[in-house]
Amino acid sequence: MMPSEDAALSNVSRETQERLTCFADLLTRWTARINLISPGDVPHLWDRHIRDCLQLVPLVERGTTITDLGSGGGFPGIILAIATDAEVTLIESDRRKAAFLREASRATGCRTRVVDQRIENVEIPRAPVVTARALAGLPQLLGWTEKLLAPDGYALFLKGQHAPDELTDAARDWHMTVSQIPGRTAGGVILKISDIRRV
Repeated sequence: MMPSEDAALSNVSRETQERLTCFADLLTRWTARINLISPGDVPHLWDRHIRDCLQLVPLVERGTTITDLGSGGGFPGIILAIATDAEVTLIESDRRKAAFLREASRATGCRTRVVDQRIENVEIPRAPVVTARALAGLPQLLGWTEKLLAPDGYALFLKGQHAPDELTDAARDWHMTVSQIPGRTAGGVILKISDIRRV
């Protein structure tokens, strides 16, 4: 167990803890072969990545359907699938990362579907929740999200200190309803966005 794992898991069930630990062990092994997270982040995996994604859990209805954009190493898609029993579509165009996502889903018993295509080419049913973390600027995220989000749904984007600038940029081309929820890290924010449509 890594030093900050206890704090990261303080509010989740024992079963969820075990599944997250299984995921973390698998990701650590795969990161030695492919770039899922930077090698320097491995000692901080629980605090910097897993706990960061767990802050979305209270914002997601248990068992809902989620589309996760640019899933990469499984953040936040796999974490939400484990912690909320959501059915998650993981979109990841990198075939090696997609292979990891499939193996992580199998090992942790997640209800996921991995789509190894570019986001702009994906054609799937609209979901009530769309998520993304460390993927692209907000204007680009909204362009992708518009066709993947259900009309009454919302997007959850984990953002850093540049979120105000991204919101200003996005407002030139997009109408949206935005809630800004303070994140757990300095300057971090969760953007909860609904009513997305082009100006």
